Amino acid sequence: MVLANRRRLPGLIATLGAGANAAAIPALNTAVLVGFGAVVASLPAFGVVRDAVLGIAPGNPLISLSIAVNILAGITGSASGGMSIALATMGDTYLARGLAAGIAPEALHRVTAIATGGLDALPHNGAVVTLLAVCRLTHRESYADIFAVACAGPILALLVVLVLAARFGAF
Repeated sequence: MVLANRRRLPGLIATLGAGANAAAIPALNTAVLVGFGAVVASLPAFGVVRDAVLGIAPGNPLISLSIAVNILAGITGSASGGMSIALATMGDTYLARGLAAGIAPEALHRVTAIATGGLDALPHNGAVVTLLAVCRLTHRESYADIFAVACAGPILALLVVLVLAARFGAF
């Protein structure tokens, strides 16, 4: 890439340095939040949270799973963190419940993937913090719009998927 564009990059070292600086903050924010999620999962209080979310809608694994993943994504501030914690700590339970209810593992996976995009963009999310820093905005100035697009929209999409799953069977 550098060789093909060498004429467009008169200050190659400066350009590479600027790129590295721009990448450092998002990478560190993400690393910090993944670490935060791992710490949350290791706390004794997490057992209380895990047991509480496993008790939500125990007769409907799709609803219970979607709520559990959303809560964990909200706590960790990370879609991938919420999903990884949910699947590592409760995945076997939800798989067994889903199979007992006649729900395909693929459907459980789809609902999990969609559910992670709901509450993961709460104000402490690394992407939200980075976005606001890059745009030089505050939470007060912009979070309502971010919530509408990054939280409310995905939760509405999840509700549509759950209604379709209930109406037409779990995929």
